[in-house]
Amino acid sequence: MNLSGEKPPVVKLYFKSQSRFKKATGIVLIRLGKTGLEGHTGKWFDTCGTAVFTNFVTKLYLNFYKCKSTGNKAVHTTPYTPVRPGLVCNSLDIMAKILIIDRQRGVRNVLKEKLEFEGYGVDAVENLQQALSGAETTHYDIIIVEDQEFLSPCPGESALPDTAAVIVTSAKPTVELAVETMRRGAFDFVTKPIDMNALLTAVRKADTSLQEAGLQAQIQKPIQRCRTRKAGPSKVENIIGNSRQIKHVKSLIDKVAPSNARVLITGPNGTGKELVAHWLHEKSDRRDAPFVEVNCAAIPSELIESELFGHEKGAFTSAIKQRRGKFEQANGGTLFLDEIGDMSLSAQAKVLRALQENKICRVGSDKDVEVDVRVLAATNKNLRDEIRRGNFREDLFHHLSVIVINVPPLVDRIEDLPLLVEYFVDKISGEKGIDPKPVEDEAIKELKSMEWTGNIRELRNVVERLIILSEEQITCDDVKTYATTPAW
Repeated sequence: MNLSGEKPPVVKLYFKSQSRFKKATGIVLIRLGKTGLEGHTGKWFDTCGTAVFTNFVTKLYLNFYKCKSTGNKAVHTTPYTPVRPGLVCNSLDIMAKILIIDRQRGVRNVLKEKLEFEGYGVDAVENLQQALSGAETTHYDIIIVEDQEFLSPCPGESALPDTAAVIVTSAKPTVELAVETMRRGAFDFVTKPIDMNALLTAVRKADTSLQEAGLQAQIQKPIQRCRTRKAGPSKVENIIGNSRQIKHVKSLIDKVAPSNARVLITGPNGTGKELVAHWLHEKSDRRDAPFVEVNCAAIPSELIESELFGHEKGAFTSAIKQRRGKFEQANGGTLFLDEIGDMSLSAQAKVLRALQENKICRVGSDKDVEVDVRVLAATNKNLRDEIRRGNFREDLFHHLSVIVINVPPLVDRIEDLPLLVEYFVDKISGEKGIDPKPVEDEAIKELKSMEWTGNIRELRNVVERLIILSEEQITCDDVKTYATTPAW
């Protein structure tokens, strides 16, 4: 329909809530944007009052229904339809409020322009610190953030709002990175350079998901921004298995956990070293204090000291404010140093001092800070070999290895595989909202015959693949067809 020369259509606007508007003024104004309606603060119109807004040459009559601050709300479920010249829209929802966090000004400006063109309300900031300050006064439904900011440690207890759907962008995407961001609670993952079609699809999906969830504060899966976990009921996964080796690991955990002894956890990748560390914390007297994890292999050597010990404002170019390190964040609780064998020698020296004196010194400071931290460490390397090569300090090794727990590879506890498969089938099926599929005995035998170089992590991925690709049940043929990953 061409609006030119014809009476503009009447659009009825229903408010679900006022959560997307600033409540300080108690007033809302709706204006016509380039392609849709945008919410802004302004004067209330009279109930059912009619107003005309002009945008370029397009005119649109709006029939307003007043929502008083007492909570008078109308329910509206019709999906949003952009209002464009020549298009009649009978009803619509208020568009989501979006926050963009990106270091590049050009990227921020382009995304802001494109999303505003689609009718969204958009703010853009450079870093997480600016985002946190803005989130205190503004409600955001969707946050678009770079992977570095999303995965960075949270200063103190600050975090992005749990009620927002987070879309992570990455210039160096990998499967592992995508999996990690989703595990941390991201709604979607988009690669750079950003394909606007892909981003808009993710934004629309997130907006729809928030609307279907009802009140955004009741999203079923609150987003976890930081690996620091506060007191509460244990949510740590069980250690599955009845083999002699795994019973020995459980026995050591029960004996060692109540003490403050430092523990070195060894074993190949994917065996569950992190799970052992979690249970050492859960069964200790520190269970109600923070459990803080640091992956030493994932942090550049020039940043590891700042990560562990914190820094003062102005200590280096990007140190715009004082920051507490992992040792301070874990004060009173447990610090888990994963992949300790990849830590630089300079950082090892400072960790050794912290273990010896229970004191740390922030980068750029000359004052010591006392800390009470139980340190657990894990590695897939032979640290004695690393000592001989000059890559690891022998004195630090002895301080860390008061107790050594070796987590066996899957091939050494292959009798646990049926229990592990059953556990993963139930867990993954529950996550996907489907009924668990039965697994044939021959399929279990075929799985037992595999090498499992990736250990428990690989087994979990294989089980998920089989659940997705198999039919009514998981058969031996399914295992032969789908269990192995092509080498290309």
